[in-house]
Amino acid sequence: MLMVLLVLLCVLSACTKKDVRHRAGAIADRAAMPALEGMDVTTLISDSGVTRYRIKAKRWLVFDKADTPYWEFPEGIYLEKFNIYLEADATVEADYAYYNEPAQRWTLIGNVQAMNLEGEKFETPLLYWDQKAESVYSDSSITITRETSIIKGVGFQSNQEMTHYTIQYPTGVFPIKE
Repeated sequence: MLMVLLVLLCVLSACTKKDVRHRAGAIADRAAMPALEGMDVTTLISDSGVTRYRIKAKRWLVFDKADTPYWEFPEGIYLEKFNIYLEADATVEADYAYYNEPAQRWTLIGNVQAMNLEGEKFETPLLYWDQKAESVYSDSSITITRETSIIKGVGFQSNQEMTHYTIQYPTGVFPIKE
């Protein structure tokens, strides 16, 4: 009888310890878990009471306990940037997006398409947007479709409105007036 009681006590204590460790492990790795997961999200972001951006995403993950807090948009993103009159002066769309919160830097990957106020369309597989520096850049191929020309190249630097830009290695077809 004493032997059965000891065996039963050992089995129960082993189960309890294992169960506690399992639960503690899930809590200990809090940095790898999103604090927020949103589905089919549309949100507005303001600065000093002025609406600056609208973000639409099928899935939005916020990792605020990671060493470097970040947002992830694994199923793509659509972003509009508003001017002070609440007019969209730029749009950006991508298959995947990552936002480094402390650095205020976006990484957009896959079928990145952007449109500026002048109606120019930008297409690239990879685009970075540094909000602190107010610049947009890429070291990948870029195609810019204008009303009268198409410019292609590799490497791109611009202001965040995408109105003043340079292409490091440009090519293209340009109409010439006779």
